[in-house]
Amino acid sequence: MERYIEKAAVLIEALPFIQQFRGETVVVKFGGSIMESEDGYSRILQDIAFMECVGLRPVVVHGGGKAISRAMKESGIAPNFVHGLRVTDAETIRVVEQVLNHEVNPQLVEIIQRYHGKARGIHGEDILRVEKMMGVDPKSGEALDWGYVGKVVRVDIEPIQAYLRSDIVPVVTPLGKGLDGRLYNINADDAATAIARALNARKLVFLTDVPGLLRDPEDKSTLISSLRLGDVDELVRRGVIGGGMLPKIAGMVDAVKAGIKKAHIIDASMPHSLLLELFTSDGVGTEITE
Repeated sequence: MERYIEKAAVLIEALPFIQQFRGETVVVKFGGSIMESEDGYSRILQDIAFMECVGLRPVVVHGGGKAISRAMKESGIAPNFVHGLRVTDAETIRVVEQVLNHEVNPQLVEIIQRYHGKARGIHGEDILRVEKMMGVDPKSGEALDWGYVGKVVRVDIEPIQAYLRSDIVPVVTPLGKGLDGRLYNINADDAATAIARALNARKLVFLTDVPGLLRDPEDKSTLISSLRLGDVDELVRRGVIGGGMLPKIAGMVDAVKAGIKKAHIIDASMPHSLLLELFTSDGVGTEITE
């Protein structure tokens, strides 16, 4: 009997959060090492199906880096990264499009449907307009060119909203169409941030392979569970925010500045971490608020 009472207590704890977020849009981004384990990302997609069932409106934006790297190796294309971003030439973009749109995306949609959720894939180039990303090397001052890599300048939210109105989970690939009509690869964190801002989402969640933002990367007990926008610059200056965490935090900051109430980083390897972060008092990751 005690076990059943504990289960009921869990549901009661979740109730105010379900009531609070009912009808709200939550953009969830995942990719990278998470995609290496079907069991791992299946749990995430089960959480997504649960969210939709209890009245939230989740939108999924996914990457596929390791699958892309494998496909490139099979095609004899050597990977090339500049400042952490994949250089994407004409041959590479064809591989990226095939993997994201025709392999990874349909598989994720099928898994959500397996959990009796309704989901449909959206090819990013159908809704995202981009301009070619260029940069300058901070040390040499030389121009940086990543090839067919784009920065989002406009999001056509109507296809996403049409699915949400029909209680269908949109699953979006991080690809965009350039002003020149060509296909461009987009950093998935950036794509998720742009979509969340355009939708005026209630929350933006980055699922990653770390517990959240740690004061000491070697000590999980130093998790920073919550911080405000005003804290970020100091943490960057002190080196607490650095490396691969920088673009995620930057995206979270941009999202909150654009009106999204909370942005989250949580550990995808923890079973059902998405539900724990959204529907419990303590949460399990790092959140940024205004």
